[in-house]
Amino acid sequence: MAHLTRSGKRSGYTLARKGPVASSRPRLRLAGYTLIELIIVMAIISILLSVAVPFYVKSIQRTKETLLKQNLFTLRTVIDEYTFDKKAAPQQLEDLVREGYLRAVPIDPITGSDRTWRTVIEDSVMSVDQTQPGIFDVRSGSDIKSLEGNSYSEW
Repeated sequence: MAHLTRSGKRSGYTLARKGPVASSRPRLRLAGYTLIELIIVMAIISILLSVAVPFYVKSIQRTKETLLKQNLFTLRTVIDEYTFDKKAAPQQLEDLVREGYLRAVPIDPITGSDRTWRTVIEDSVMSVDQTQPGIFDVRSGSDIKSLEGNSYSEW
């Protein structure tokens, strides 16, 4: 059996099929990713997370420190105002709320409670009302070290 070539001439070659007959259906490739593609993507994600998580944790800590500084400034200012107005230092932080100087005792952002503040009682000789010393300063109740390296209870 002769076949025509591209130029239209007859060729003396015939096609002989050997082996099983080839399927006329096209081979279907399932949609999806290969295992190596998934491994590479997971490696890239883990590298990005290992870089991003420490920055995120540090930014949360910086936010808590900023809030602690603001709360300490507010408490110290209000204690001074109370002492100046009443001619006696407050005996408890709740006195500031009861007298209307604060709406509520602020939360220590490091400990997460408004009950952990450490109050510094003034010396009776140095107090305005020498018979009854009161709160002179307030500090955080946490002994954890800050990002600056000193303890929060020293601020």
